[in-house]
Amino acid sequence: MSEIVPFPAVRRVGFIRNMAQVLATYSADGAERTLQARLYATRAAMLRKGIRSDVAGREVRSLELAIRTKLWTIVMQGDGVA
Repeated sequence: MSEIVPFPAVRRVGFIRNMAQVLATYSADGAERTLQARLYATRAAMLRKGIRSDVAGREVRSLELAIRTKLWTIVMQGDGVA
């Protein structure tokens, strides 16, 4: 049986774009620490809302991949970050 997630994390395109733009301004270590902290907070919020642990984990992994993909695009193409 599958569980429907009302607001899939990967569809939060504004959040993903903004997070990647912020991370692009940090050192590699700082960006990684910030990303991991944000993902942890997102997972914790999902669990508090009653989303099953396995579903929350899947959503957080999808969100992480989306942020890393956007960050890679910004770094490689200079997508508007000074």
